[in-house]
Amino acid sequence: MIAIAGLYTYPVKSCRGIEHAAARLTEAGLEHDREWMFVTPGGRFLTQREEPRLARIEVAITGDALTLAADGAGRLSVPLEAAGARVEVTVWRDRVPAVDQGDAAADWAGSLLGREARLVRFDRDARRPSDRAWTGETEALNRFSDGFPLLVISRASFDDLNARLSVPLPMNRFRPSIVLDGVPPYGEDGLRELRSEGVVLRVVKPCARCVITTTDQDAGVVVGEEPLRTLKAYRWDAALRGATFGQNAIVVGGIGRRLRVGMQLEATPQSAA
Repeated sequence: MIAIAGLYTYPVKSCRGIEHAAARLTEAGLEHDREWMFVTPGGRFLTQREEPRLARIEVAITGDALTLAADGAGRLSVPLEAAGARVEVTVWRDRVPAVDQGDAAADWAGSLLGREARLVRFDRDARRPSDRAWTGETEALNRFSDGFPLLVISRASFDDLNARLSVPLPMNRFRPSIVLDGVPPYGEDGLRELRSEGVVLRVVKPCARCVITTTDQDAGVVVGEEPLRTLKAYRWDAALRGATFGQNAIVVGGIGRRLRVGMQLEATPQSAA
């Protein structure tokens, strides 16, 4: 039986994740996932690709505030209901409405990164759909994620990759939303849908991995070529022009319900679609 083995959100894009025992599902993925983001003064998104130090930022959400903390930069608290100027920011080729989170947040980011940066929040009135080339007739929403609201990885795939590496890596290198048990190595590649208690998640696209997987998520520094070098040797996808690991998924049903670690899921294979 397939079951959820891990649940993670990343409230601030490219910063540290939060592990959950349970998480509420929204139409744009898990609650608060990629709801905030650091951008340049011109509004372009910042990620660990160019700023690996973002991995050092610890993130927490209390009842009324987003809290960020990093060694050498202290702690920043941003009210969840903070008002701010409406701005337009860029995530890859998408222009996305957002709300600036103020000068105090910008000053905090600048002291950590040594460059000008501003913290923005996704405009809750906006709708940013995933690429219909992959989602078909379904309007699958996401916030500041690269393109899709969920990333699913099986623990067996993770274990298989680590068995090929000279030094095993932690799961946080791959920044999944949902980790599955009960799936054989790379069995997530053959899934179409996952269902439970009214929740319907649809697997839509292999995830082509980038240089972020080579960044030590504790130290915030790039530490070599792995796991990309190994993944390219046996997981290269010519069509996507990248090494794939994990599957992007979208929310089809169950908005407002809670996913739980240990929750059992019924799977529909792609061949049955």
